Amino acid sequence: MILSPSSEVHTQGQGGAPSPPRLGWGSPFPTYRPRPSRALMRLAIKRRASGGQRAGPGEEQRARDMEKARPQWGNPLQFVFACISYAVGLGNVWRFPYLCQMYGGGSFLVPYIIMLIVEGMPLLYLELAVGQRMRQGSIGAWRTISPYLSGVGVASVVVSFFLSMYYNVINAWGFWYLFHSFQDPLPWSVCPLNSNHTGYDEECEKASSTQYFWYRKTLNISPSIQENGGVQWEPALCLTLAWLMVYLCILRGTESTGKVVYFTASMPYCVLIIYLVRGLTLHGATNGLMYMFTPKMEQLANPKAWINAATQIFFSLGLGFGSLIAFASYNEPSNNCQKHAIIVSIINSSTSIFASIVTFSIYGFKATFNYENCLNKVILLLTNSFDLEDGFLTVSNLEEVKNYLASTYPNKYSEVFPHIRNCSLESELDTAVQGTGLAFIVYTEAIKNMEVSQLWSVLYFFMLLTLGMGSMVGTGTAILTPLTDSKVISSYLPKEAISGQDTLLRREGMGGQGKVRQSAEWFPQEPCASKLTPEAGSRSLCSCTVSYSALEMD
Repeated sequence: MILSPSSEVHTQGQGGAPSPPRLGWGSPFPTYRPRPSRALMRLAIKRRASGGQRAGPGEEQRARDMEKARPQWGNPLQFVFACISYAVGLGNVWRFPYLCQMYGGGSFLVPYIIMLIVEGMPLLYLELAVGQRMRQGSIGAWRTISPYLSGVGVASVVVSFFLSMYYNVINAWGFWYLFHSFQDPLPWSVCPLNSNHTGYDEECEKASSTQYFWYRKTLNISPSIQENGGVQWEPALCLTLAWLMVYLCILRGTESTGKVVYFTASMPYCVLIIYLVRGLTLHGATNGLMYMFTPKMEQLANPKAWINAATQIFFSLGLGFGSLIAFASYNEPSNNCQKHAIIVSIINSSTSIFASIVTFSIYGFKATFNYENCLNKVILLLTNSFDLEDGFLTVSNLEEVKNYLASTYPNKYSEVFPHIRNCSLESELDTAVQGTGLAFIVYTEAIKNMEVSQLWSVLYFFMLLTLGMGSMVGTGTAILTPLTDSKVISSYLPKEAISGQDTLLRREGMGGQGKVRQSAEWFPQEPCASKLTPEAGSRSLCSCTVSYSALEMD
């Protein structure tokens, strides 16, 4: 019999027992060779780098044990939800709409989409591929690629550590506003009474009730940056609660995180859909949407538009912080990370556009409400000053009547003229606000004018909490994964203890304590001497603001 090159041949072993079959060239069964584990592949890379010296059996056995003991996501969907929960953060809600407003509305989507394809997707794919291939945190992954790149991993952990110390303060503010949302009326909807209980607080009336609640009740800004105040205990308790929530989410690594991300990734979309339906039914929502989608093509020649588009893509996807590498390190080696990188990138950018539609519909309602309120005040002022018949002066004939009164009663009109406000819908829409100003002042200004305002306030700040917690889970994973990968640390402390020590250290860091003290950063914007408060040395709300530029990114 002539054997083909892959015929199956049975030979006799010792004692007449047949030996295992050999696969020849013509066998219908393909030759199977077990694929080496990722840890063994890393040993091979290390061996080649050291001149071909073979690793000992003990080192190979430790690599196999590490490969088997590596936690993994329950299913690929958990990994995708974790990446979405981390990438889709506060920047999608309060940073991207501001950029659209500043750089040409719909025309800003051109540089944004180009940067997504050129910058966002490749870098996201790179991080997922590195984490999945090396199956370690950022420090170990970059050290495996080259010992000289260990500092890249260390830097990403340090950056994530400092980022989380102040990022969680936003969650504390979210809890603060959420707890106050159950009051009727909302505490930021009306100004408080003055000390004599004879009227409203003068400073609140000159600014607005929402600004007063943010600066005086939430931040409780001191009269100047030189004066340091005491700890604000109620916001401090909210910050402690925020850190406790983070600890519970990352307590057992992928076991707890994999379940939490289902909620933190999907809940914001439910709230955004509800807000979209409500926003589109509000009076003046179309004014905001038209303002958003009307392109200003001249902004395409503005380099700042392209720079901000690239910056938004980078920070929105969370590139360079080590979180994506940590998430991917718990994947199956055969996972299609290229497909997941495309899915996460598209969902993240689509969420930014979707959130902008919701934001501008509510923003249009607020601008229209303020514009009509301004017109009504002018009408009331002219009606009372010139003893006009009620109902005679309307929005449609306001300009015509103003011109008539100015020509007929010039002296009297000149006395009233300084008190007549210049009402403009375009100027209301042009007011660009981002970051905490958009989240805690503009949105609350619109919410207080809605029906059943407590319900919409609870939904909104609950959404902010889920967005913030999702980002904090990713940041915490970026820190914990290199720590748990370290044999020195993990051999002495269980995973729960490592998570607790990390959370406690970040809670006690300078970012956590400093932001709940009375003092804050003051930056003069424009002089408004006429609005200064009566107290000596105190600065009015209109001439100062708190700068949290780093918080506005994501």
